[in-house]
Amino acid sequence: MGIVVGIDIGGSTTKIAGFDNEQMLVPVQISASNAIASLFGAFGKFLYDNNLELTDIEQVNLTGVGSNNVTQKIYGLPTYRVDEFSANGVGGGYFAGDKEDFMVVSMGTGTSFVRVKNNVPTHLGGIGIGGGTITGLSKLMLSTNDVDKIQEMAQEGKVGNIDLRIGDISNKPLPGLDLEITASNFGKASSRASSEDKAAGIVHMVIETICQTAVLIANGNEIKDFILIGNLINFPECWSVCDMIKVMYPDVNFIIPEDGEYGTAIGTALAAKCCLKPV
Repeated sequence: MGIVVGIDIGGSTTKIAGFDNEQMLVPVQISASNAIASLFGAFGKFLYDNNLELTDIEQVNLTGVGSNNVTQKIYGLPTYRVDEFSANGVGGGYFAGDKEDFMVVSMGTGTSFVRVKNNVPTHLGGIGIGGGTITGLSKLMLSTNDVDKIQEMAQEGKVGNIDLRIGDISNKPLPGLDLEITASNFGKASSRASSEDKAAGIVHMVIETICQTAVLIANGNEIKDFILIGNLINFPECWSVCDMIKVMYPDVNFIIPEDGEYGTAIGTALAAKCCLKPV
């Protein structure tokens, strides 16, 4: 059997992952303003980075908002569409091990929440908060939407100079709330805040909102495991935010997997035949 690739054409980046039987090849992502240009750019780089020929590829699976612009087979290869929520569920399952009930939190330009129970994905909802929020607010407040620059600035900033925390309004922890828990995002910001502090506040607010929303959506569903996928997992703040939320909800378990930014592309490549629709 040849190689099956999954391509996630998102709002800002295109990601591609491929499998040779059960072995995952080197994944690739690129940014481009045009969906078709990014698709073929990512595909070419994937072939080059993995030392492959076009004849090595057996099948191409597509997902993401940009895939709607694709109206013909890719290089004449069998080409299929996969709905994004199924792709998220399968991709999260790739990292889930033997877990049978978990939530996949796909942190892209916006964020979607997909529950997977006994291998069946169910879309629970989504919010318009994600990487697009970080770049958009940074463009307005910091005059840059360069993700690497934003990440660098956030690392140098102090979110405690921006966010109002429980310790700022109480001498003692409140029930279930440590002194370091956020009471109000940007609640302590002032005109004297540095650009680095603002960057830290933006990144922290977005990731905290996403993770808090995931836990609140899961409340009453007995979901304890949350698998985070998408580019935002590459922000170091993702780890510290998850640790902070675990203080409030000790039973929850956040999983930030290696290569998790490619979770949707991985799920697209591994999608079952029942999820495939010919282009």
